[in-house]
Amino acid sequence: METEKHPSTVEIDPRRQERARQYARLRRRLFVAELGIGGLYLLAMLVGSGSERLKIAATALSPEIIVVVGLYFVVLDLGYAALLFPLSLFGGFVLPTYFGLSTQRFVSWLFDWAKGICIALVFGLVLIEILYYFLTTMPAYWWLAMSLIILLFTVVLSNLAPIVLVPLFYRLTPLKDRALAQSLVRMAERSRTSVRGVWVMNLSSKTTAANAALMGLGNTRRIVLGDTLLDRYDSDEIETIFAHELGHHVHADIPKMIAEQSIVTLVGLYVVDFAASWTAGKLGYSSLADVAMLPLLALVFAIFALFALPIANTFSRSLERQADEYALEFTGKAQAFKQAMIKLANQNLAELDPAGWVEFVFYDHPSVGKRIRLAEHFALVRQSGNALPGKHPGKLSGTDQSDVGGNGL
Repeated sequence: METEKHPSTVEIDPRRQERARQYARLRRRLFVAELGIGGLYLLAMLVGSGSERLKIAATALSPEIIVVVGLYFVVLDLGYAALLFPLSLFGGFVLPTYFGLSTQRFVSWLFDWAKGICIALVFGLVLIEILYYFLTTMPAYWWLAMSLIILLFTVVLSNLAPIVLVPLFYRLTPLKDRALAQSLVRMAERSRTSVRGVWVMNLSSKTTAANAALMGLGNTRRIVLGDTLLDRYDSDEIETIFAHELGHHVHADIPKMIAEQSIVTLVGLYVVDFAASWTAGKLGYSSLADVAMLPLLALVFAIFALFALPIANTFSRSLERQADEYALEFTGKAQAFKQAMIKLANQNLAELDPAGWVEFVFYDHPSVGKRIRLAEHFALVRQSGNALPGKHPGKLSGTDQSDVGGNGL
């Protein structure tokens, strides 16, 4: 653990905090609006004649079930995307531009939106075809088989994300600052971790916000720093952020998050099987394998996911706090960590201390205020010659380990 020599130069900007609160309120309202409109769309398709007519139209084009399912899903999904496009435009372009967080032109944003829709459509189509295969061939245990398939998809996509998916939206290049790169590599060696280099993402092409992330699994695992981070943060601050990402690796957080998501998916699909089977009978359908039941399956799972969101976010916040503790123990640079969090709040329009219920429901990271107070507490404890509870001074911490909330990093 190093001796810190970092001047206190940055304070929370009250004006930025007021804008942060406004931005957060609008994002939450947008989230609720998207849920409401999306839910009403699925409900209208289900209780009206839309779902049945869409199935009949798809069947008229081909009697093959694989074609019927594919056509039905594509039309349903594109209709959903078109219906929510005004909200996507407002939340993804208008709102960030108004608050100074976007650097994109409209055409660039629209191209990214279209790419996202196409990617989701392709993966969704594959999963829906597999879903209906299981619904047809193993109606009693389709939920178990499907949860295993989703787990496989998650692992594969986590591995491919840095080399296939992320480059579709951002350019990733190796960190060119040799001195900083060498310092970060030494940190990785000290933590006994192996990553495929430190990479820079051109976030500035789309946003003014800063971020960093641990990406990939196995042979694609790497730590990625946004260029908006490198441009505004000094080496000590970057090292504490890098150490936070190292903490995720040391604590095996990506596998843990995949495991947690798999459990939620398994329980969610079981709930869908139980609730949708009962509801289908009330609606006059004899089987969930009827493609006209897809809106019901989606609606029930969406309701379950909404109730599961606070639980998933609570788990995520616990992992993020452990990574913060790791960064503080590993670097000993509490003041640099605090300054990084203050800069993050100012730069990203992150609320310092949101309402407790807001953090509980929406935040997958601890609030910036809590992260700052953790650094302050660490500094005080360190001055007394002790370590954070459960830690050993000077050693690595040994704890294993809709974007409407949180603060990133």
